[in-house]
Amino acid sequence: MNISVVVPIYKSQNTLELLYSRLETTLNQIAECWEVVFVNDGSPDSSWEKIEWLIKSKSNIVGVKFSRNFGQHNALLAGIRRTRFSTIITLDDDLQNPPEEISKLLIKISEGYDLVYGIPEKKQHSFFRNLSSSITRITLSSIMGASAARNVTSFRVFKKTLTSAFDDYNGDFVSVDALLSWGTNKIGQTSVLHEERKEGTSNYSFKKLMRHCLTMMTSYSSLPLRVASFVGFVCTTFGVGILFYVLGRYFIEGDSVPGFPFLASVISIFSGAQLFSLGIIGEYLGRVHFRSMGKPSYVIENVITSKNLSKPILEKAS
Repeated sequence: MNISVVVPIYKSQNTLELLYSRLETTLNQIAECWEVVFVNDGSPDSSWEKIEWLIKSKSNIVGVKFSRNFGQHNALLAGIRRTRFSTIITLDDDLQNPPEEISKLLIKISEGYDLVYGIPEKKQHSFFRNLSSSITRITLSSIMGASAARNVTSFRVFKKTLTSAFDDYNGDFVSVDALLSWGTNKIGQTSVLHEERKEGTSNYSFKKLMRHCLTMMTSYSSLPLRVASFVGFVCTTFGVGILFYVLGRYFIEGDSVPGFPFLASVISIFSGAQLFSLGIIGEYLGRVHFRSMGKPSYVIENVITSKNLSKPILEKAS
């Protein structure tokens, strides 16, 4: 089996050498040919210098350097597009995804799946991080249309053939899981170990994950528009009910419905529903506006490879 491993890098100067060492040991045991693609996502520390050192002293490494920070999924997309082999594995740089668990993913994908996620047996995250991650996965499930999407993680293995589904994708916001779902619905999962973070803290706060969730919904799904339509339908039905109530009281009892609070509450309900719908439409218009600007998913500043790897042709930023 030939394997490409893609790792987005951000503030990982102190864990890179250990990560590569564990990957090297694991991949030598399970793969005939393999490579590791490190994508430096504008890391402010010395991560790129560490990658350069690894490439000079180790083998089977491709280093990709972004001109600035574009985001984890953008880095994954760039790395995936530079892979050479038929089986692609992605994992984080913080060693919470043990490289030794890769074999479990490969066993599962051999059962006929195109995409397999490694599901932590016990997550080593805070309560709010786990909560926000769960909300994000539920959102992604509605986009991907598969119950297995509820278990998406950054530890995944998939067939390179899936990448043909998004060869021409060009947008500033990237969700690798949504893109992969364009090519298959054969999605599986398997339990893997999830270790404590070796150093530092997660770059994903609750606020960032919620923003990511909203952007993902308005970039890859029409679900918010359907929600807005449903809210509009409910409010319209409520308004018609009130109208029949007012007319019925007038014709039966001969008087109108008194009270400013009642009128104010009805106006508030309808105004809120309208603003809610307009806000959702505005989010979609914003996505269309930024897409029309042609803002790239990433910009590659430099690419270097180990001596035993032929240097790939530098692709145009996309």
